Amino acid sequence: MLQTTHKNKTFATLLAALLGAVGAHRFYLGGLYDRWGWLHAVALPASGVVMAAAPDANPFFWYLPLTVSLLAAFLEALVLGLTPDDKWDVRYNGASGRHSDSSWPLAIVLVATVMVGAGVLIAAMARMSDLLYTGGAYG
Repeated sequence: MLQTTHKNKTFATLLAALLGAVGAHRFYLGGLYDRWGWLHAVALPASGVVMAAAPDANPFFWYLPLTVSLLAAFLEALVLGLTPDDKWDVRYNGASGRHSDSSWPLAIVLVATVMVGAGVLIAAMARMSDLLYTGGAYG
């Protein structure tokens, strides 16, 4: 029987919450062939391209590709963390020979992810509204 590494659900959720904007969780789970992971990873150079193309633009727009990738990663963290252990094992740990047993650390990561993710989403929406409707008059 082929032994594969055991994928830890708490660690994958934490990676998505902390380094998800650059696709770390996707590469942990799917390896270097994960297309969505590369889409996340491209967000960082895309921000650099926007900076170079529009140096006089508001910094909010410079970091918009990275912000969108970060918000998507927060959603992915919630999906990963809320996946039942048995479904997690079928998808990621089928040949590892071990079973997942999520506990309190995962719950803490999920609560923190919701708090930070909601804050980033509200801040991005507020800043975008300010820039679009007032031209940045409030900041």
